[in-house]
Amino acid sequence: MKGLILAGGTGSRLRPITHTGPKQLVPVANKPVIQYGIEDLREAGITEIGIVLGDKGREEIQSFLGDGSEFGVNITYIIQGEPLGLAHAAACARDFVGDDDFVMYLGDNIFKRGLTEMVERYETGEYAASIALQHVDTPRQFGIANVDGERTVTELIEKPDEPPTDLALVGVYLFSSAIFDAIDELEPSWRGELEITDAIQSLIEDGHAIDSHVVDGWWKDTGKPEDIIGANRLVLEDIEATNDGEVHPEADLTGRVDIGTGTTIKAGAVIRGPVRLGENVTVGPDSYIGPYTAIGDDSTVGGPHIENSVVVGKSELTADTRLVDCLLGRGANIASADGLLPEGNRLVVGENSNLKL
Repeated sequence: MKGLILAGGTGSRLRPITHTGPKQLVPVANKPVIQYGIEDLREAGITEIGIVLGDKGREEIQSFLGDGSEFGVNITYIIQGEPLGLAHAAACARDFVGDDDFVMYLGDNIFKRGLTEMVERYETGEYAASIALQHVDTPRQFGIANVDGERTVTELIEKPDEPPTDLALVGVYLFSSAIFDAIDELEPSWRGELEITDAIQSLIEDGHAIDSHVVDGWWKDTGKPEDIIGANRLVLEDIEATNDGEVHPEADLTGRVDIGTGTTIKAGAVIRGPVRLGENVTVGPDSYIGPYTAIGDDSTVGGPHIENSVVVGKSELTADTRLVDCLLGRGANIASADGLLPEGNRLVVGENSNLKL
């Protein structure tokens, strides 16, 4: 079985963070989102992985992942170009997949439990496909599956007005090569895209068995800033306390704090876990880092109160202020404006930004 990770989206909902880099490299708990998918595939025994790239961010993703050897896998890059739907992305990988079964994994998703159980069940049955599902509170906003008592999918409905179930598709699919023939017969949807739900529905109508797997634990689509912060919180719930840095005896640390190599926590700093600090981070006196915060490599925290936030890295935070629920891009510099006239907030704000002051 092979793996296919889709990494061709533009990340428009994550702007301005994605103006300068792909959304799949935005970190959650100091690890790029796409790395979680690679690790899930590897843990399920899948080491031949194709990465489907779009026109934007391909160089950065290829630079980070390389040939995959650093992550224990073998990576092949597949260029989709303009994103024309999930089914189109799958079709672009036809030569890579060949006649093998494959997992298709959306590159901006994170799952708590991984894929192993789903893959093992698929391999023991005679299925043309299997889809991951999760119970959701707002089924009208999702593609919804109807399943029978054997977990076989009987119908897929895209954002139904009257959902028959609350089981939403969440971005992981297992396919046989039969999916490619179904894609060949598709017409673009009203969005101008080839929809993977239409391809799966075609398999159902042709008499193929489609299995389903209800995801155990949480699932996060990291498409928006609040999703990144939420996923960061969930991942940090499970971290272990480690210390590969230097902590002054008069620093105050409680809870689980993961401290990277070369990181220094000075006297007077206060940290309340769960917190993850990357490599070569400096936390100065009078700084407070509260729960559910991840600070990326090569950053300095020198004064602010920050909690429930993600700092991508190479940032300098020296403002005497409180930062809560923040997603701060690489190289962010947040300082106090003391002594500046006229009094007020001095801002440089990227396109499509959202501020609450």
